[in-house]
Amino acid sequence: QVQLVESGGGLVQPGGSLRLSCAASGIAFSISAMGWYRQAPGKQRELVAAITPGGSTNYADSMKGRFTIIRDHAKNTVYLQMNSLKPEDTAVYYCNAVRLRLGVYVPRFDSWGQGTQVTVSS
Repeated sequence: QVQLVESGGGLVQPGGSLRLSCAASGIAFSISAMGWYRQAPGKQRELVAAITPGGSTNYADSMKGRFTIIRDHAKNTVYLQMNSLKPEDTAVYYCNAVRLRLGVYVPRFDSWGQGTQVTVSS
């Protein structure tokens, strides 16, 4: 059974930082590309960043230079280090295994974890 447990969200002021964690179980983590997504109120879920099993990364344009995705194979965990946070980064953040389809990363699993809320506000 696939289980994805996100944590690390919270309330942070603009310009602040947060580090999100996603503990994965029930998947072949070492050979799975992983991704972080986010969903803001009234908006569709969007891909924030992805990382291959070998550590190659891919970011949405608005996150480049501010967010870093990292994975720890020993812990079956993927992290999202978020710096220089902006109010528009406010969203629920989720992780999922991802795969490439027609050159675009898409989520592998239909079921999602509970997500972790990130609120950027002064």
